[in-house]
Amino acid sequence: MIENLPDNLNGIHIHFVGIKGTGMAALVEILFHAGAIITGSDVEERFYTDEILENLNIKPLAFSEKNITSEIQYVIYSSAYKKDKNPDLIEAVRKNIPCLLYTQALGSYSKKNYSCGICGVHGKTSTTGLTGTILKNLPLPFQVLAGSVINSFGNHCTFTSENINQSKNRIFVAETCEYQKHFMSFFPKKIILTSVEPDHQDFYPTYNDILNAFVEYVLKLPQNGTLIFCADDKGAFEVYQKVKVLRPDIDFIPYGENASGDFHLNFLGIKDEKNNFEIQFFKNSGFKEFSLSVPGRHEVLDACASVCLVCSLLKEFGFKLEDFYSQISSALLTFSGGKRRSEIVGKIPLKNNKNVIVIDDYAHHPTAIRTTLQGFKEFYKGRRIIVDFMSHTYSRTLSLLKEFASSFGCADEIYLHKIYSSARENPSDFDISGKTLYDEVLKTGVKKENVHYFEEPLSALPSVIKSISSSQDDFPDGFLFVTMGAGDNWKLGKALIEKF
Repeated sequence: MIENLPDNLNGIHIHFVGIKGTGMAALVEILFHAGAIITGSDVEERFYTDEILENLNIKPLAFSEKNITSEIQYVIYSSAYKKDKNPDLIEAVRKNIPCLLYTQALGSYSKKNYSCGICGVHGKTSTTGLTGTILKNLPLPFQVLAGSVINSFGNHCTFTSENINQSKNRIFVAETCEYQKHFMSFFPKKIILTSVEPDHQDFYPTYNDILNAFVEYVLKLPQNGTLIFCADDKGAFEVYQKVKVLRPDIDFIPYGENASGDFHLNFLGIKDEKNNFEIQFFKNSGFKEFSLSVPGRHEVLDACASVCLVCSLLKEFGFKLEDFYSQISSALLTFSGGKRRSEIVGKIPLKNNKNVIVIDDYAHHPTAIRTTLQGFKEFYKGRRIIVDFMSHTYSRTLSLLKEFASSFGCADEIYLHKIYSSARENPSDFDISGKTLYDEVLKTGVKKENVHYFEEPLSALPSVIKSISSSQDDFPDGFLFVTMGAGDNWKLGKALIEKF
């Protein structure tokens, strides 16, 4: 039986096992501001979420049964830890303390609010961050939880509006994850669906498996709930077609270039390092222009999705859309991404007023790699693009090997490494390695001198420095060095900045 968190969290003592996880730290923020007393445990290694916890005066403890005191009333734990193996969880079970998975706790919290789930194989975090950034400019009572630190949230994963406690009908916007059907614990009244395609092959062996999981999630919508879906994405459109037959009561709102009516999108091009676009804002209003300061057409699509959700919420709560165009437009301009989402981690000065922009990005799926690099190429013209990629999970690399190999077309130079494994996989079960991907990339016709393989990311540092130093005169604006993937090759970008 799944336990629920109490409606009133004030003074409730909750212990988090795996408290440094991105989603866990975000939920800590939400529940802390709801009045809960928080403790937690995790490994000693420092993560960027440590700063979030420190701001709340929370010091993570080492795993130990001694952490589970008689004052603890609930335990929330990450799926990375098991009830029969982690000492905190073993003791909590022995003491009959209710234990909730992160996703169950998030779902329990979503029941108590007017909740909106943002899902899709790509774009979840950016769309959630964009939605929260717009909501900050509006009079709606809301909380938002993203899967990463968002710059416009003050370098937090969450944001809570000042008027949240004055409203009984609070809006809760959260990023919801498809892996292992985690999003099935969530209770949405509105859903954004950005994209559907093969991923997480260890859990969804076929495309139909993952497609049907999204269908199942959308079917959780209540009577007359809202599905906002990307009309430009084949998988998202397929989900819409399947659900429409089963649930004609749902309010279906398409967005994108292929959408008709409201929320039809037109790209207007890039000027002064800004993505300019227009959206059919509301019926009979014509198109309204918007701009984004982050690169990539995929980010424009995410912005369109967030505008669509915000407009739906304004309408639901009795506001006139035409009164809020300027607030929405100005909010979008303030969005600058988040942690590991096209994050500019530093700039290295070169001679003749040139520089190297060092970016870290979480893209770990071929489609995300391709669209992100395409966005960089359009946005940063005049720069040589050097991408350092570390593939994540053996199953994903094996299933999408050819797609990975052909996803680097917009890069001028490519660095590859060993596969960053997952705790849920045994590498010996797979006949593939990072070198396999390197060989496959060469088959695409890329010149051998432009593709490099180093088993460990930091081993590539001398080669990257040599490449930048030897060709500074060939590019009018300098270089873009991108570490990309869900692994730890971000350390190479940090080392490059320190070395120059």
